[in-house]
Amino acid sequence: MLWLVTTITFLATVAVLTALFYALVPGEIGVAERLSRLIQPPRQQKVRDTSFSDKQKERVRDTLAAVGGFVTSGTAAVSSKDQLPMVRAGYRTASAMSAMRGLKILMPIILVALAFATGIYRVQVVIVPLLCAMAGYLLPDLWLMWRVQARQHRLQLALPDALDMMVICVEAGLGLDQALLRVAQELRITHPELSEELQLVNMEMRVGKTRLDAMRELGRRTGVEDIKALVAMLIQTERFGTSIAQSLRVHSDDLRIKRRQRAEEMSAKTSVKMVPALVLFIFPALMVVILGPAVITLLRQFLPTLNR
Repeated sequence: MLWLVTTITFLATVAVLTALFYALVPGEIGVAERLSRLIQPPRQQKVRDTSFSDKQKERVRDTLAAVGGFVTSGTAAVSSKDQLPMVRAGYRTASAMSAMRGLKILMPIILVALAFATGIYRVQVVIVPLLCAMAGYLLPDLWLMWRVQARQHRLQLALPDALDMMVICVEAGLGLDQALLRVAQELRITHPELSEELQLVNMEMRVGKTRLDAMRELGRRTGVEDIKALVAMLIQTERFGTSIAQSLRVHSDDLRIKRRQRAEEMSAKTSVKMVPALVLFIFPALMVVILGPAVITLLRQFLPTLNR
């Protein structure tokens, strides 16, 4: 009996140690996967690792694009104006605009149907369906504005790192075009949005567009004020023939100062933003905790006298 218990204990200990070893020590497969993520572009990796949720998103997008295809667009100027927010949000495919139109068609119908299904329309038979239709038409635009602001914020945060790397590349002897391409390759994992924009600039210059036009298109496409200032600085530097490395270094220092000032501004606004929360949620609870026992004591003392 003793040897059986000893054997079972030994086997259990070996199994636990083996499990801990394989769980805590990374193997060669994990190293290979991490190296493949660094070598392969993000798009190829996404194509390979398509999950069930990605397939469902593609089906929903195709369905919305098919619905939006029934709506004919207006003039070319109107379509270009409507397409700019989609580009700033990061949607550049041909079906993105059709999917947005399809969403604007289906959302009012869905909200009105929910209003009739739940019986909310009985409150105001005419006003409630109209409000639901207006909300369904405006919600996609609000969502798109939120996506644009979020992407512009990420671009703004990534720009100082890109400028520092660009200064290093230019001072090392690379030209501005090669520096932009190198920075786009280096920022592919940490800042994919800015890397994609810089790659588009290089592609436009390769197909024959001048550097000035490509940089102007970068500022118009992103809509970020810091990127527009960078584009204006590069254009002036190329026109007047000044040192690009020195101009980039000065602009990088100014951008760092602006970034620190924005952080100080946000920290200064914290106390003001805390006032509504303090007044509405914290102060009433403190008043109840502090004055509650005193009010109860006063009621116990004065209620018998009032009853007499």
